[in-house]
Amino acid sequence: MAEEVVEEGEQLPQPDADDIELVKVLHALGDPVRLWLLKVYASGQTHSCAPDALGIGHLHKSTVSHHMRIMREAGITSTRAVGRNRYVQLRRDDLDARFPGLLDALLKSLPY
Repeated sequence: MAEEVVEEGEQLPQPDADDIELVKVLHALGDPVRLWLLKVYASGQTHSCAPDALGIGHLHKSTVSHHMRIMREAGITSTRAVGRNRYVQLRRDDLDARFPGLLDALLKSLPY
């Protein structure tokens, strides 16, 4: 489930909005799990990394962490670390400014 907006904690490294590359975004979204996460994150809310809460409870935590790192490093998401917890949010504004219409087209094409 979605969490409250988390203001405290440390922002994990991510590219600046101007440095987000289309090739990296598309590569990151070339995996069905990451496309599923894109749909989850598209709600605009901040989400915890709990696999069950994200609808991917069948995956091991380390696998979920891997997918989240790929998305963050591509500039798709922003992650805030609060203690041992991680909170993720889609960088919708940055992606829409950099690649207008891309997220809408991707989200409309998803079968789920």
